[in-house]
Amino acid sequence: MSHDIKLYHSTGSPNARRVRIFIAEKGISIPSVAVDLGKREQFSDWFTAINPRQQVPALAVDGTTIAEVPAIFRYLEEEFPAVPLLGSGSIDKGLVAMWERRAELDGLAPALEGIRNKAEGLKGRALSGPYDYEQIPALVDRAMARIGHFHADLDERLQSVAFIAGDYFSAADITALVALDFAAAAMKMPIPEGLDALRLWHGAVSARPGAAA
Repeated sequence: MSHDIKLYHSTGSPNARRVRIFIAEKGISIPSVAVDLGKREQFSDWFTAINPRQQVPALAVDGTTIAEVPAIFRYLEEEFPAVPLLGSGSIDKGLVAMWERRAELDGLAPALEGIRNKAEGLKGRALSGPYDYEQIPALVDRAMARIGHFHADLDERLQSVAFIAGDYFSAADITALVALDFAAAAMKMPIPEGLDALRLWHGAVSARPGAAA
């Protein structure tokens, strides 16, 4: 069955990048609409009508909006099962979900927490979405410590496996890549020297065509 699908995204959003890489790795093409976060288009009436949470990414399917990256991943995996990125078989699916969740909570979340509590332009906007929250500067140091632990933990994991969830590329690798790149760019915390397994993996997955999406 053919569906009318459209992705609302922003080039400045790491979460939107996760979805773009997922789509590219699937080898599919989905029309997209850029939401200019710099111009605060996420708060516009037209986008709020699409996603009341005022966040990207958002996937519109036949007039229904699917938001939140894991939910978008799930829809795309069900609709386009070729090139599975959420695992094949119950154990693999569980492992991908586990490691993808850890990459989000232990890597991407602290990088986002750090920059949103640090950036001058985000004062009063420490959390994305429709509500205003003040920055808590003390969270920046904690975020940096968490990113450091994420680097070390991933390096240890990758000393025994080729990819985050095992011997196959998956959504866990996508989220980990985006988390590392965002931490390097936003928090000035690139992968440290000496973490050879992590640096080797990062180079390999960064060279995949989908990484440029």
